[in-house]
Order: sequence, then C-alpha cells, then structure tokens
Amino acid sequence: MASPLLSVTLDDVRAAQDLLSGVVRPTPLEYSRALSDRVGSEVYLKCENLQRAGSFKIRGAYTRMARLSDEEKARGVVAASAGNHAQGVALAGQLLGIDVKVYMPHGAPMPKLTATRAYGATIEQVGTTIDECLVKAREWEAETGAVLIHPFDHHDIVAGQGTAGLEILDQCPDVRTIVVSTGGGGLLAGISVAVKAARPDVRIIGVQAEQAAAYPLSLAAGKPVPYENMQTMADGIAVGMPGDVPFSLVRDLVDGMETVTEEELSRALLFTLERAKLVVEPAGAAAVAHLLGRAGQPVDGPVVAVLSGGNIDPLLLLRIIRHGMAAAGRYLQFRVRVSDRPGHLARLLADCAAVDANVLEVEHIRTGTTITVDEVEIGLQLETRGQQHCEEVLRALRGKGYHLKFG
Repeated sequence: MASPLLSVTLDDVRAAQDLLSGVVRPTPLEYSRALSDRVGSEVYLKCENLQRAGSFKIRGAYTRMARLSDEEKARGVVAASAGNHAQGVALAGQLLGIDVKVYMPHGAPMPKLTATRAYGATIEQVGTTIDECLVKAREWEAETGAVLIHPFDHHDIVAGQGTAGLEILDQCPDVRTIVVSTGGGGLLAGISVAVKAARPDVRIIGVQAEQAAAYPLSLAAGKPVPYENMQTMADGIAVGMPGDVPFSLVRDLVDGMETVTEEELSRALLFTLERAKLVVEPAGAAAVAHLLGRAGQPVDGPVVAVLSGGNIDPLLLLRIIRHGMAAAGRYLQFRVRVSDRPGHLARLLADCAAVDANVLEVEHIRTGTTITVDEVEIGLQLETRGQQHCEEVLRALRGKGYHLKFG
C-alpha cells in the first residue's frame, strides 16, 4: 500500500529541530513506576509541562514566526488562544522582536493571562471559546496586516510540534505506544509525522476530552466538522473543529482516537501530582487519564504518555484536587438530619471517627423550608482512604440509622 502524500514530512520536522536548537529545551522523559504497575507495561512521561512557557506550544510558535519575512515581522502577529499558545507566541515574539496581539476567551486562567502579558503581548478578551477568538484574530489580520499565527492549522506549527516526537525516539528508542492529548491536533500530527517515518510500527493514540471531542466526529465524517457545546475543564484542548493540515495527517497516520471523562481527567491530574510529583493542567493529563482508564487491559509497551502542559490556575487546581479525590473515592460529602438536641452532632462525629473518616468541614443548618423546628441538618465533608473505605464509611453510618442525602 502506497504511503500517503503528507503535507508535513520528516525533513520538515528535522529542519524545525535545527531552528529550535538553543531556543527550546529537550524535556525530560521520566519513568513512572506507579503508572507502569497500573498499566502492566513500562510507562514513561514526556514532560512538556516543563518546557519553556509551560507547554509544547513554543516549539510550533517559534518555528512559524522565525520563518516570517522581515516585512511580515515588522507588521506584527496576532493569535487566538486559551493560554498555552498565547504564551508560546508571546515568548517567541519576545525572542524575535515581533509585536504580538492575542485574543483570549473570557474565563481564560489568570496565570496564563499574566504570563502572556509578562512576555510583552497585548491581550484582548472576547467570547468564551478559542473558535470565537479565532474569528476576531482573523478580523484583526485583515484590518492591520498582522500575520495570524494559528494554534495548530499550519505546516510550520505542526513541524515544530513534531520535534517532541524526535526527542521521544532519542530518549526511548524501543517505544511501542505513544499517547498524546489532542485539541486541534497539531502536537498529535507532528509527533505522528516524526515517529511514523522512522518507526511505522509504533502505535500512536490521540486522546480528547469527552465533552470537546471533535476528532471522532470528524474522522467518522471524513472531514473536519464542528463539535457544539463544549464543556470541559481541559481548556487547552477545548477546540471546536480540527484544522485541515493536522486533520489530514491524523487521518493518515494515527492509529486510534480515544476520549476521557471529566472525572478521569481529575483523577489523572491528582495521580500525576501525587505519584509523579509533576504539576500538569487538565489538558496535559489527558494521556495519563486514558492509561489509567485502561488499567488491567494490555497496552504494548514501552509506552510514552505526553504531558502537554502545566499551566494551571491554583484555584482550579484546588477544585480539581477535590474533584479528583471524590472521583477516586477519597472525598465524601453528604447531609444528614438529626434531632436538634445537645450531643447529636458530637455523636455523628464520633461515629465518623470510629471508621477512620477524617472530617474536613462541618455545616450546621437549623432553618429551611423542609426542616422542622426540632431538627437540624448537618453537612459533612470527609476524607477517606479510597473507594473501599468510602463504602465502609457509608455502610457503617447507615447501620447506625443515619439517612444520608447527596447532591
């Protein structure tokens, strides 16, 4: 069977690697014993969360912008991004002396906004999605002549991102499976070009957030199609429609496209933080989420999971840690009504202590439309040791006659 005619080639990726020498740092490849034990194969983490500007995006942004003509550089550039591409373009602009304007959605994480400004970019916030920001960026391009630096739909962008694939081959020559978080597809496409040219036997899997999964729809349709009503915490991969350039490469080279739930993303972020001591954002944890979801199922190893970024708002991190703990059965929240008499709260807390449940918060509610004058509603937030312990706590409390309410 003839090889597909690719819009980006291995030579393009190698040329990008030469261009990026001294600009990006080869990121570490860390062995994860904890994840290997779960999966049943050797698993390594490609730490793009430790790249300059906190994600892989500087690879593609710098490659694209360094190749602009002097006249194009003088006109400046414009970009649309939820944050990681914004930082990559802003840093590249700072290094190359190019003025940068970035459209970012309302609700973009504050650290990403702050970092983008710190690199010298001008920011304007519009809409709530990357796609809405792209519309405004194209309008600015038409109005001013600034060059649009697309987050994924350009040959140079894909070639630049593909340099991460060359590093994976150098760092893990016997790799058998590579798992890559996927939004618009630039990173997945670039890694696939770099890896498949040298090792066509390597299996490459893209992973999308279930609530922003445009690629499965597009691959089924045979062309890029939009995904409506995206709702995911993984803002870095919340892209409504694949680009033409990465889509054709993903279609021809990638072996599978999977999705993960919000709960799986939370659990993966918590797992990576606790067991690998690495801070990643929800989008950056998608590959780990997929592997955790396949625990016990055979995966051809060695496996490399790409941690695509680590730019996360600390407030979001706090919420996700709690969400991840709940998804892992380590955080339990419920309400219970008891008689409003002295000693009942103390008895409830003692019953929780008797089964080694750690009380994090207590809420005492005496008034409400359904609470009688002789009742009190107590809201408890408990820390447990895992799903089995969580079930033991619930069973013990119900055995004591408590009627627990959730939600």
